[in-house]
Amino acid sequence: MTKFAFVIHPLHPKQIAKKYRWARFLPDNVLESLLRYKSPSIASHIHGIESITGAKTEGIFVICPLTPALMVQHMKVEKVYERIIECCELAAKEGAQIIGLGAFTSVVGDGGITIAKHSPIPVTTGNSYTVATAIEGALKASEILGIKPAESTLAVVGATGSIGKTCAQVLAPQFHKTALIGRDLDRTAAFAETLPRAEASVNMESLKDADVVITVTSTDAAVIMPQHLKKGSIVVDVARPRDVSVRVSAERPDVLVIEGGVVRVPGPVDFGVDFGFPPQTAYACMSETIMLALDGRMECFTLGKDVSIEQVNEIQRLAAKHGFKLDSFRSFEREVSQESIERARQARQELMKFAHAQS
Repeated sequence: MTKFAFVIHPLHPKQIAKKYRWARFLPDNVLESLLRYKSPSIASHIHGIESITGAKTEGIFVICPLTPALMVQHMKVEKVYERIIECCELAAKEGAQIIGLGAFTSVVGDGGITIAKHSPIPVTTGNSYTVATAIEGALKASEILGIKPAESTLAVVGATGSIGKTCAQVLAPQFHKTALIGRDLDRTAAFAETLPRAEASVNMESLKDADVVITVTSTDAAVIMPQHLKKGSIVVDVARPRDVSVRVSAERPDVLVIEGGVVRVPGPVDFGVDFGFPPQTAYACMSETIMLALDGRMECFTLGKDVSIEQVNEIQRLAAKHGFKLDSFRSFEREVSQESIERARQARQELMKFAHAQS
């Protein structure tokens, strides 16, 4: 049996109050100062994963104590690398034979390449399966709302990152137009030239014409606000922390926001920790690590800032082989209700009727 580990970390300082009650009384900057010097630890042991082929695996969650702000703003990247490598070393001591990098640990610096060079066990970011599930979720939601890609506009926020870039490469040929939004206009424009009917922007106002949005930035705060979104549109938020402001949930019931990459894992799984998902479900990046373990593939499957279409196709094959499936839609830690879907669908229908009347 191949065993795995997966790195998790607090998305904001107050999350450590779940374990240490005294933490709720301290300001964030004090908490982050403490976290900077805390060593990695084991959050839980994971049991009950069983492939439809009969293969089994078990693993652990390893806590990297750094927040996104620490990783990208307040610490040198070399120090962040050291802490993540410590997570890999701890995992190896616990018997793990492959480790996955979660959330910001997968994007900081060079996207796991340096980590893999110094890790005693193979490393994967999980981004290949994250791309696969984001694409599947976007197309499934489009079908439900009656959005026809060939007549619609796609927007990808974080378009030059490893996940956004591959999502755009796969989906842009299927859409009438594609808006690529990134922080560096020259870099984003260069990428736009490689895709059909694509335009580059650094402005969130470009989302106002988008019917389907995939967003996956590496910022530590929300970037998509209620005023940015088109009536009856779909937003697939793959980022952690979220790119979509919680205000969208309250102020824009006409928009369908779904979390990218929520996957049902085969077997009577017990993750040993609550990360806000229903039982037996996990993030796609976690699931990539698990399915590699089930398949006995102790290799660095996804690393760096690029994910190839071949990698996406291969991880989809492994998912089908072992029985991993995209779960029901979730939004802001809750399952998306049928009523929410119906409101967005009606908003879409009203928009289309108005557009036809104007033409």
